[in-house]
Amino acid sequence: MRSKYLFFSLAFLLISQTSCKEGSEEYSAKAETEIKEPTKEEQIKRGEYLARTIGRGHCHTPKKMTENGPVPDLDRWMMGHPSNSELPAIESDDLGPGKWLLMHGDLTATVGPWGISYGANLTPHETGIGNWSFDQFRKAMTEGKYKGMDNSRPLMPPMPWQSYAEMKTEDLQAIYEYLMSLEPIENVVPAYTPPDRIVVATE
Repeated sequence: MRSKYLFFSLAFLLISQTSCKEGSEEYSAKAETEIKEPTKEEQIKRGEYLARTIGRGHCHTPKKMTENGPVPDLDRWMMGHPSNSELPAIESDDLGPGKWLLMHGDLTATVGPWGISYGANLTPHETGIGNWSFDQFRKAMTEGKYKGMDNSRPLMPPMPWQSYAEMKTEDLQAIYEYLMSLEPIENVVPAYTPPDRIVVATE
């Protein structure tokens, strides 16, 4: 009688463990399938939040003057330094290591020891990033490569790509989708000017 009782007890334990294991595996598989990828709309919404929070519009959007001072011109949002905008005269005494860093009045152009850099056109026009793949965007944002190309020159200050290098891929993807959802604006941003090609003011 005792051996019969022991047999049924062991059988019950074996069946219970097997059932729990199967239930656990079923639950894990079910939970995994229920993890939903964000929709394109959700990505764009998050991308807008991230782009505005980290200040992507500061150097990539021309400004307009209001009674409260300069504010981003939303009609030219993310179009970069205007192609028809001329920089004011630059004094040679202001240039060089340890001297001044100069910024254009709308913050879309910067002069420093590295030369003159311009805020890029980040709209999905072909003159902006319209032809970029996500991999190019990721490489530009996290590795500081011009146009996201391996053999290109480095991105110049004040582009803070080093700060973006630790961003998660899904956040970079969200920003990319947001920028690709913007109104395309035709604007050929001036090319980077090396320091030895800066035209300085003459007396």
